[in-house]
Amino acid sequence: MHLSPDEPNQFSLSRFESMLQTNDVYFFDSEEFEGIIHHYLEHGKIALAKKATKLGLAQHPTSMNLKLFEVEMMIFENKLDQAEVLLDQLYILEQSNEEIFIQKANILSRRNQHRQAIILLEQALSISEDQLDVLSLIGMEYLFLEDYENAKTYFMRCVDEDTEDYSALYNVVYCFEFLEQHTEAIVYLNEFLDHNPYCEVAWHQIGKQYYQLKDYQKALAAFDFAIISDDRFIGAYLEKGKVLERLKDYGQAIESYMVTLTLDDPTSFALLRIGKCYEKLGQSDLALQFFNKCVEEDALLDKAWIAITDFYVKKKDFDKALYFIEKAVNIDGDNALYWKRHARISLKLNRYEEAEHAFRRTIELGNYELTTWLSRCDLLIKLGEHRAAINNLLQACEFHPDQAEIEFRLGGLYYLLNDQHKGQFHMINGLHLNHEFVMVIEILFPKVHALLSVQELIQNHQKPSV
Repeated sequence: MHLSPDEPNQFSLSRFESMLQTNDVYFFDSEEFEGIIHHYLEHGKIALAKKATKLGLAQHPTSMNLKLFEVEMMIFENKLDQAEVLLDQLYILEQSNEEIFIQKANILSRRNQHRQAIILLEQALSISEDQLDVLSLIGMEYLFLEDYENAKTYFMRCVDEDTEDYSALYNVVYCFEFLEQHTEAIVYLNEFLDHNPYCEVAWHQIGKQYYQLKDYQKALAAFDFAIISDDRFIGAYLEKGKVLERLKDYGQAIESYMVTLTLDDPTSFALLRIGKCYEKLGQSDLALQFFNKCVEEDALLDKAWIAITDFYVKKKDFDKALYFIEKAVNIDGDNALYWKRHARISLKLNRYEEAEHAFRRTIELGNYELTTWLSRCDLLIKLGEHRAAINNLLQACEFHPDQAEIEFRLGGLYYLLNDQHKGQFHMINGLHLNHEFVMVIEILFPKVHALLSVQELIQNHQKPSV
């Protein structure tokens, strides 16, 4: 509900809560109840808001605003039919109340009838004295319809009504970005800045548009203006750091990220980027220090665990790399990126069964890259699990049909299992798809490659010379 009664004074609120605790009945005027209900809704205390609405209506049964709060409670609880009936009754009593149209539109929106909702909101707009909230609601309905041009128009009208409505400004830029109109967004924001030259939000958003256009110098200038406008604007320092990284000025990037650590609690993003910058500068100890701080700050940030793991992989310290990736897996066992690294590190340590299990988990978790299927297949061959290797490849064919690397492996495996007919079939498929991958047979199946029948097959399908 978009009525905005004044926040109740502390006395009214304390008195109301005392009434609830003692079961005494105190009298409040309707405006006091509105303030109390609004306070509870603003703080997400829906049960208390509902109780205040019920008590309010008991004392003021004809109050239109309290009845509209009752409608809002019904909509919140998804009692849409009941809310609609009550709204129809209220409409008969007061046909020029914009809130009735807004709540009817809210019901239609919840039913995914967004165009009908917009029609009602336009009616509300025509009778509203304070149009800002209604314009924003219409903009949101157009967003639901993925009509970004119209959404953009209404959010622009919000900004015209209130230049400090940064939520609307963000939505305008979001629409520009979705439409990939970065240059147009810059023009709009510059026009906005002509009248609001010290708006840090607008400078910040211009910088992000230039970043998307890869005009890093202009992006940097825009973020500097954002910082001049508000030297405690953490987002501007973070974005400036990203630009400096793109410009390979890692020292300055670190300084920019470091500022954010002094302004508020450290963010895992800043700690990770500082570590990455130190790594680029070859300062391994400091890089590792910040990677560790990052996982302490946010143990669920996969990029941090991956950064530590990759750090040790680059150092060829595979035991430590395995230690950290196993810690990551223990925290989030459903992360395919963790399992993929676990598999490759286990391979380096000749822990083949663990590597095969890790590749299997990687696939189960949705990583269907061809290299993952092939790596698991090659491990199963090494472990003598030929049937399992075939099943793995047949599944891979569903995602990667007509791949010579798969066909040659299937051919070699069927030959090993003395199924010459299937072996020949897949070998010929592979030779037709890409003759060069015949080396797969030579490397993985040397005994099969040595067979006279296989040699003749390869020769008969030799790629003709140009």
